[in-house]
Amino acid sequence: MPHTILVGLPGAGKSTIGQAVAHKLERTFLDFDHEIERREGMPIAQIFGEKGEGYFRELERVLTDELRQFGNMILAPGGGWVTNPQVVALLRSQSRIIYLRVRPETALSRLGADRSTRPLLMRPDPVGELRRLLQARQAAYETADYAIDTELLDLQEIIRKVADLARGKV
Repeated sequence: MPHTILVGLPGAGKSTIGQAVAHKLERTFLDFDHEIERREGMPIAQIFGEKGEGYFRELERVLTDELRQFGNMILAPGGGWVTNPQVVALLRSQSRIIYLRVRPETALSRLGADRSTRPLLMRPDPVGELRRLLQARQAAYETADYAIDTELLDLQEIIRKVADLARGKV
């Protein structure tokens, strides 16, 4: 079975939806940021601050490459993962990529206090930062196999829809 990879802005629901879908389908869920934090022994914000975004993106690439050996997982990479075509290509042929579409304003409200752990959202205008990220990443997000507008459906409907796509039901 192919991996199911959830992409979208921070706050789109990748981790929340991914965990629920994995539980429902009895699959393994992996949040890239949590796995990288575990491996590095420090939060993402500290990795960015001390070692830089380039170092973090290399950690994402290594993790992605390792996941080629497996299948049937629900994966939630960080919001910027999808912008590196070479990294995406490592899993593209053995995955279904689902874009969780969300407005920047909604994403920020969903993040709540969790935004303090997001280096790119620690700037003075977080909504403006999310708008900038969306503009920069939109084309990459749109290369996903499927897109779900998370503004139009409630959480249970989104989980059901992602689960159906993960099972190959379109």
